[in-house]
Amino acid sequence: MTPRTALRRVTPRKPQPSGKGPAKPSLLRIDARELLTKLDGLELSAHERLADRALRLLEEQIVTLQLAPGSVWSETALSKRIRIGRTPVREAVQRLAADHLVSIMRRHGIMISQINVQEQLLVLEARRQLEGYIASRAARRGTAEQKLRVAQIAEAMRSTGKGGDVISFLRYYYFSKKMLCEAARNPYAARAIAPLHTLSRRFYFLHHKEFDDLPVVAEHHAAQAAAAAVGDEEAALQASERIVDYAEGFTKRIVTGSL
Repeated sequence: MTPRTALRRVTPRKPQPSGKGPAKPSLLRIDARELLTKLDGLELSAHERLADRALRLLEEQIVTLQLAPGSVWSETALSKRIRIGRTPVREAVQRLAADHLVSIMRRHGIMISQINVQEQLLVLEARRQLEGYIASRAARRGTAEQKLRVAQIAEAMRSTGKGGDVISFLRYYYFSKKMLCEAARNPYAARAIAPLHTLSRRFYFLHHKEFDDLPVVAEHHAAQAAAAAVGDEEAALQASERIVDYAEGFTKRIVTGSL
C-alpha cells in the first residue's frame, strides 16, 4: 500500500453538531493587526524557549527574502539581526538546516538555500499527500477554542488578501497551518509538512508580483481554514486539493514562462 493510498482510504466524516454551533459572526470580527498581536502573544507564552522564537524570526526573514537565497551569514550576524543570543540562534540554525532551508558550511558560515523551480514541484508533490490529511483531521479533532482561532485567521487571510498586504497574509498563512497542525494532533505529519509550507511561502513571495493574485490565493487558504473551523472534513479535503492544484499551476507557469 502506498502512502497516498493509505491516506485516501479513510472516509471523511460529515461535520457533527458540537452543541455550541458555529462561531458567532461577532467573534470572527477582529482587526487583522490586533489578531496578529494576539497570535504573537500566544506564540511567546506557549513557547518560552528563545530557540523557538529565533527559528520563527529567521524563517520569516528567509520567506520574505530579507535573508537572500545563496547569501552567507555568521551566527553572530544572525544573532544581531534578530536580537537573540547566539546559543538559541545556533539551535534554530540546526533546525533550519534539517529542513533544507540553510546549509551549514564549517568555517565558512551559514548559506541560505537557493530557490529551485523543479524542486518546488517536488515540494508540492509531498504537500499533496499531507495537506488534506491535516486539514481534515483538524476538522475532526480540533477543540472549540482552536476552531474559533482558525475561523478568525480565515477571516484575516481574506481581509489581508483583498487589501494586498502580502506580508501580513504570509504571517496568517504561518499561523493558520500551525493551528491546523496542532488541532490535527499528529506531530509526525506536522513535522513533515512544516518545511514544505516554508518553502512554498518563500516561492510565492518571490513571484507574487508577477501574477498579482493575492486575493485568489488568500481565498483558497481561507476556505481550507474555514472548513476545518466548522468541522467539515470533506470541505477541508477539497479546499486542500484546490490549494495544491493552484500552487502547482502557479509553479508550472513559472517553468514555462506563461505569466
